[in-house]
Amino acid sequence: MDDQLIDSWQKKLGGQFALPYMTSLQEFLASERKAGKQIYPPENLVFNALNSTPFERVSVVILGQDPYHGSGQAHGLSFSVQPGVAIPPSLVNIYKELYSDVGAVPPMHGCLTSWAEQGVLLLNAVLTVEQGNAGAHQGKGWEQFTDEVIRALNDQRENIVFILWGNYAQKKGAFIDQSKHCVLTSAHPSPLSAHRGFLGSKPFSQCNAYLKSKGLPEVNWSLPLQL
Repeated sequence: MDDQLIDSWQKKLGGQFALPYMTSLQEFLASERKAGKQIYPPENLVFNALNSTPFERVSVVILGQDPYHGSGQAHGLSFSVQPGVAIPPSLVNIYKELYSDVGAVPPMHGCLTSWAEQGVLLLNAVLTVEQGNAGAHQGKGWEQFTDEVIRALNDQRENIVFILWGNYAQKKGAFIDQSKHCVLTSAHPSPLSAHRGFLGSKPFSQCNAYLKSKGLPEVNWSLPLQL
């Protein structure tokens, strides 16, 4: 799996692939595929978040939990779906807040690739899932790997904005050094919790205000209206 990572991340994370937890994870995934189970995202997109946003270009991290488990949805970027797929409920709420916060018109699609290309690392805590079985790959090793992603950014970079929506993301990011980085927290954008503190939290404008204060490029949060 390590040969699927671009060089900048390979240099930071390559050693993880020789560790027992990652060997076990790779064996688990191989056995699931051999058993005929449909795993999302496609194998070539498992590391899409890292490969779309090189280590040295990361300015923002938006932390999700699991990939979407419906057919054709997941493509390795947290909260994002492939073009042509219906926009999931959490992303609908993200678009509502985006418009309310910075006036960005919600697009007709759910693909967030343009954010990733600007330095927004759209990282899920768990990078694979079984079709129709949410959370099926939790506790198999991905959480340790993505902790190392966050740790590398926390330790070796400065002035990154970490956007942590919901309790799960906030617990995972609890070790982030807030004297070096900006941590923005709120409720999760899912329909179950969006009205309990996500809507109205203004994460996008707060993020850009911080980046601007550090002399760093702001994110253009407006997405292409059509793809």
